[in-house]
Amino acid sequence: MNPKKPPRSNNGFRAPSIPRSLRNGWDPRPQTPDPIPYTNPVDVRRRHLVSFLLIGLLCACFGCEKARAAQPLSGAPPVSEPQSLVCFGDSITAGYGLPAGDAYPDFLQRKLDAAGYHYKVINHGTSGATTKDAVADLHGIVQMHPAVVVVEFGGNDGLRGLPLTETRRNLDEVLTTLEAAHIKVLLAGITLPPNYGPDYIRAFEMVFHELAAQHRVAFVPMIYVGLIHRQGVIQPDGIHPTAKGSNIVADTLIAALKPMLKK
Repeated sequence: MNPKKPPRSNNGFRAPSIPRSLRNGWDPRPQTPDPIPYTNPVDVRRRHLVSFLLIGLLCACFGCEKARAAQPLSGAPPVSEPQSLVCFGDSITAGYGLPAGDAYPDFLQRKLDAAGYHYKVINHGTSGATTKDAVADLHGIVQMHPAVVVVEFGGNDGLRGLPLTETRRNLDEVLTTLEAAHIKVLLAGITLPPNYGPDYIRAFEMVFHELAAQHRVAFVPMIYVGLIHRQGVIQPDGIHPTAKGSNIVADTLIAALKPMLKK
């Protein structure tokens, strides 16, 4: 029996025969290949873990940069707190009758700053205070831990006619206590108006000279030495300095203070 021949097309072309092995299960439709994924599957938990680690690393680096920025540049000297210089006295120190900022401690601060000294001047003056008041306030002064103290007391003792033995005893206790605390001292002396009599005035002035020699402290015998024969340096009460006078007092004191100070 002759096998069937493939049918001819109208144009005479014979369709090719399909092998028997491919006849069963063959799909004549064009086959579309499986799509190729653009990305590989990622474990979401691992991706989050990596993100957290990166964030932590960035925060740590940022913190280190801030810490480095807060530190002084290498080679730059550390900025230290200024030492204290306490002006411990009566109304002359307090600036009685003057606007704020015109007492001699204020002028002293400006002069020290201008000269390059790194000190903080503290005005611990009390109007009307005597040497007895100085002894009462002494503990508070020591607790400040100052480097230097200007001691300016005694004028009110003299004006009130208090016994000079009492004035001497009180000032001696002040100087002894400050010395024991290893605090440098500048003792400022004062005089009295002429109507108190030459003998009392001379004995009064000697109290300061003798204590300065005994304790070997820096000494200005007369705090008003720069005001003598000058106009506009004393207030109308004849006792307290004006702003101009306070500026001159600061000049007098700073000259005695400089050997004790460090830049």
